[in-house]
Amino acid sequence: MSDVLTRPAPPPDVVLRYGDHPDHVIDLRLPATQTGPLVIFVHGGFWRAAYDRAHAGPLAADLAARGYPVACPEYRRVGQSGGGWPGTLDDVAAALAALPDLVRPHADPAGAILVGHSAGGHLALLNAHTPGLAGVVALAPVADLGAAYRAGIGSDAIAALLGGGPHEVPSRFDRADPARRGPLPVPTVIIHGDADDSVPVENSAGYAASVAGDLCRITVLSGVDHFALIDPLSPTWENVVTAVGELR
Repeated sequence: MSDVLTRPAPPPDVVLRYGDHPDHVIDLRLPATQTGPLVIFVHGGFWRAAYDRAHAGPLAADLAARGYPVACPEYRRVGQSGGGWPGTLDDVAAALAALPDLVRPHADPAGAILVGHSAGGHLALLNAHTPGLAGVVALAPVADLGAAYRAGIGSDAIAALLGGGPHEVPSRFDRADPARRGPLPVPTVIIHGDADDSVPVENSAGYAASVAGDLCRITVLSGVDHFALIDPLSPTWENVVTAVGELR
């Protein structure tokens, strides 16, 4: 596991609140001068309480140093009261809806780019229809929940999130699975390493080929693992920065 998950980072410049729960917060890091659009980064961790937004600190600080304001929303997760179905999904949608007004006193939220990693990549794809987005970057996303459920990824993380499988809770998959939502409405870049042993690259590749549509392209990186995509000290990180820059 990459040390990026525990690497310290400068604290956020502002902590915004979008709801009443202690985890209804958004860390905002600000550049000295804004030269790029707002980046909204949704963290991963298989939707579980053990992983929070703190591990996004290093990448958020790196992007802020490059001129991007960066907002990292937190959300209730599996293992917390109200987390899982439907609280996790509801929280992310609520945070995204509130973000423009919350950010506007501090930075220009126009043309925001939604970025997510792993489970956060799933949440980014699921919320690609959010008004005002210029594009989406999904890093090693769990793009097809049905396929992920059948593969048992993340120690059966899909069943833990939704409370069962596609035949048990089909309406939940209808809402939660990007693979059931049809083509993406905004330009989207999926980046996935072929050495990823947390979320198989086939999950993204199948989704990109059969569902995502013409506005989506996928980049498969040879020899790259799951965590290099969010590690600003990794050479792989420049692929992410480039993708964000191309969508601005």
